[in-house]
Amino acid sequence: MKAIGTRRRKTALGRLKSAAAILTAAAALWTLSGCGVYRGEVTRMGAPASSEYVTLVQGAVDGFKQKTGVLPIKNSTETTPIYEKYPIDFKKLQDANLLSVIPTNAFENGGTARYVLVNAETKPEVKLLDLPTYQVVGDLQNAVNDYIRGHAGTIPQADEVAAGFYAIDYDKLKRKPLELRSPYSRQFVGVVIDRGGNVGIDYTQDIKNAIAKKGAALDLQIDLRTLLVEQSAFVPAWSFPYRLKDGQPVLSQT
Repeated sequence: MKAIGTRRRKTALGRLKSAAAILTAAAALWTLSGCGVYRGEVTRMGAPASSEYVTLVQGAVDGFKQKTGVLPIKNSTETTPIYEKYPIDFKKLQDANLLSVIPTNAFENGGTARYVLVNAETKPEVKLLDLPTYQVVGDLQNAVNDYIRGHAGTIPQADEVAAGFYAIDYDKLKRKPLELRSPYSRQFVGVVIDRGGNVGIDYTQDIKNAIAKKGAALDLQIDLRTLLVEQSAFVPAWSFPYRLKDGQPVLSQT
């Protein structure tokens, strides 16, 4: 099972102090350790919003990298989709005395977000993967896989929505259509399937919104999903690349 994918943040004392002020107001405290890095602490009462948690964890990740020269991540494989490839290992941050308590919205603390890194090889940046959405789409992928195995490799496709991409025929799967809300716009989004039977969330409208917000010329070669990552705390898991064609975002296999 494979979703096709492609593969910043400088720690500054002033910025961390600003983040600390926000977190303190929200019952979170940052303290400066003797080795020059930050130890973050979060309490459940009056817990910060996701963006503040991300800032907190970013400081801890930056401190870990400065201290050890490596990133506090769990192992993955070469085939792991890019937006799932670098999950943060909170135990490493805690063992290094850089994070006192795991954020309450993190999966490891009973929350609904997986903390991951993007741009890991250049400028590592903390983002969130929405687990409820991820799990629902993963369940759909399993159903599609079962259908393909039971129907001599036939894909449960409906109308073509882009070159090589199709709507899903839920009747063939004997399932109701998924009702998913985008983490970017909170609007309903659909799910598409490619010729190989891989499913992915259709973020076309969200990317159109991101392009409008960007308000600048775009490189025709970039994967437009990077705009969603730049403009949000969330990564577009279970998705396909998008390229610009005739001024519009179009689903792409590469």
